[in-house]
Amino acid sequence: MEFKYNPLKTVQAAGLFLKLNKRAMEYMKLIKLLYLTDRIALDKMGATITGDKYVSMNHCPILSKIYDMINHGPIYDKDNPWFKYISPPQNYCVRLSEDPGNDELCEEEKNIIKKIYKTCGNIDVWELSNSTHFFPEWQNPYGSAIPIKIEEILSKLGKTEDDIKAIRENITRENHFDMLLAY
Repeated sequence: MEFKYNPLKTVQAAGLFLKLNKRAMEYMKLIKLLYLTDRIALDKMGATITGDKYVSMNHCPILSKIYDMINHGPIYDKDNPWFKYISPPQNYCVRLSEDPGNDELCEEEKNIIKKIYKTCGNIDVWELSNSTHFFPEWQNPYGSAIPIKIEEILSKLGKTEDDIKAIRENITRENHFDMLLAY
């Protein structure tokens, strides 16, 4: 089960966190905040905001594509709006280069982001990292990376097999619809 990565919603979610922060933010902290956002959206809405894939790494679960974009720049996805709106990292921090707006985010998604920032925005990056080690889907990769499946997160959030099946069917319908629109 995979959601479709949404580059515009991803950059708008990151942009909202950076606007709320009012200054540069450690990119590791931004990745953790975005992971929390997707996790809560998955629990409340049955879908993620970013559509990114998740991986257990030494310091926490992360969003794979965002991590790669920050660490490798536009090598693999040069047309991604991330590179227009989010600065390359300097001193392990990123900032807004330009406001991406937030019109792709629904009110519930904006509220999730604001609540997460209110709760975690002032927490030190390493304290936040350590707290995400307690998420039951995270596994210590011992220097490697272990993929985290959506079904695993849903299960750890207490979703039933019927809930997971309904979300899987919804993803299949959306992917089929997107495929039809592409023709």
